[in-house]
Amino acid sequence: MNDEPRAYRIRTATPDDAPRIAELLHDFNTEFDTATPGVEVLARRLRTLLAGPSTFAVLGGEPAIGVALVTLRPNVWSDGPVALLDEMYVAPDERGGGIGGEILRVTVEACQRLGVAEIEINVDESDADTMRFYEAHGFTGADPATGERAFYYSRTL
Repeated sequence: MNDEPRAYRIRTATPDDAPRIAELLHDFNTEFDTATPGVEVLARRLRTLLAGPSTFAVLGGEPAIGVALVTLRPNVWSDGPVALLDEMYVAPDERGGGIGGEILRVTVEACQRLGVAEIEINVDESDADTMRFYEAHGFTGADPATGERAFYYSRTL
């Protein structure tokens, strides 16, 4: 058995990648029993979003087996935008091989090039593995100045 880490092609997505990204995101929601509008709706939305300046995606694998989807927004507290890592997904049978870390590394580098001031990620409280993953890559769930835990609140409209 070869213990060498696999090399994956990691790249920024284009609007033409919308159907594959939609499949991955649909699979993500299906895996975790979360509602999804379906691949066609997601692909249509993604094609529009990826063509604009406030959304980008990073793909790993050829064909893609992992994705990070990021949206950018202006922020009063910094000159650069704030990035929200809306979704990050790697196909279940591909996890543990390093592709997620590589996708995240390239995503952070893209944010740095764009002058992003901060990257935010929302993680479910019960998802300890995901929290460990992000913490291993330099993210924290606490305010660096006070050590207080950070929380995310939402309201569906």
